[in-house]
Amino acid sequence: MATQRKRNPNGAGTITKRKDGRYQAAVYVLQPDGTRARKFAYGKTWAECDTKRRELLDKVDQGVPVPTRSAKLTEWLAFWLDSVIKPRRKLSTYDKYEAHVRLYLSPMLGTKRLESLSVPDVRRFLLQLEKKTTAATAKESHRVLRTALSAACREELITRNVATLVEPPRPTPRELSPWSLDETLAFLAAARSDPLYAAFVLAITMGLRRGEIAGLRWQDIDLENRVLLVRRQVQRRRGVLYNDETKGRRSRAVPLPAMCIAPLRWHRMRQRSAFAAAGIGWVPAGYVFATRTGRPVEPRNVHRSFVRVSEAAGLRLIRLHDARHGCATLLTAAGVAPRVVMEILGHSQISMTMDVYTHVVQDTQREAISHMDRLLKRRPDRPDRRR
Repeated sequence: MATQRKRNPNGAGTITKRKDGRYQAAVYVLQPDGTRARKFAYGKTWAECDTKRRELLDKVDQGVPVPTRSAKLTEWLAFWLDSVIKPRRKLSTYDKYEAHVRLYLSPMLGTKRLESLSVPDVRRFLLQLEKKTTAATAKESHRVLRTALSAACREELITRNVATLVEPPRPTPRELSPWSLDETLAFLAAARSDPLYAAFVLAITMGLRRGEIAGLRWQDIDLENRVLLVRRQVQRRRGVLYNDETKGRRSRAVPLPAMCIAPLRWHRMRQRSAFAAAGIGWVPAGYVFATRTGRPVEPRNVHRSFVRVSEAAGLRLIRLHDARHGCATLLTAAGVAPRVVMEILGHSQISMTMDVYTHVVQDTQREAISHMDRLLKRRPDRPDRRR
């Protein structure tokens, strides 16, 4: 008489035979939201089905979530933004990711389920988006999708990140044409009487971002020892002006050029007088570039003043951010090592300094070629004395 197979203990799942001849295993597994639900697995034989049952039980023992139903991409993106990006990333990063999810990813790919999202799906999405917008926008959306799917892989919701298998679009690099040395000197001469003259000097000589300029406090500047500490920036998001970390999330101490000392001293004297007239107490912890009420100046207003002075001086218009390109160009032309330029500008990677900012002026290129001419110049042949 054949012995009857013993029942599995509670929580070990069950295996039953279906009407179509296949076997079905049912196991209660952990869900991503912390609840428990029944998960089914199927096999042609009892042994194959039992193997799948044991795999599910192993994940239960390890506390690994096993979703019973693959979530749609739009559902995961919403969860990822609120639970992963919002608590850990800067507000500006969250806003940028949220915009790509809302405008492009959810409308064009949101109905796809995580497990069924394929490489062709991502490739078609990028092609359509590039035609609809620009290659740069499509490349950024690809980066957002790749980051979101990487998080899904870490949660073990999917086994592979299909976005990493698709090559992103290659946008045409933006042509950068910073001011020449003569144009820079002409701007500084025209801006000498502007209230933000010291800010422009810092932007040109040290390559500070406009948010970093607005976030400077007097306690961050040591005029005696000529050192400036960049450790915060001021940003405006959703109508609110707030202090934020620097772009690289790290502070940097940069020596102050000698030509920055006098403008900063003069600016401090004028600010003290203006505050005294308005009945505001001047404090060392206050903002270097502030409004009449002591609040930090708007970063956009720094740029507007820069454009206004440029137009008044009859110079070709560039962005205030392009002053960083000009700073790097002048430093490179002076023979400063790229690593030092990287530290001054606050780049996170040396490749950014080399690929984006090292636009060496033509005179420097001509000087480099002249060195090559001197090295390779052939000496006149000496007569053969053996004749």
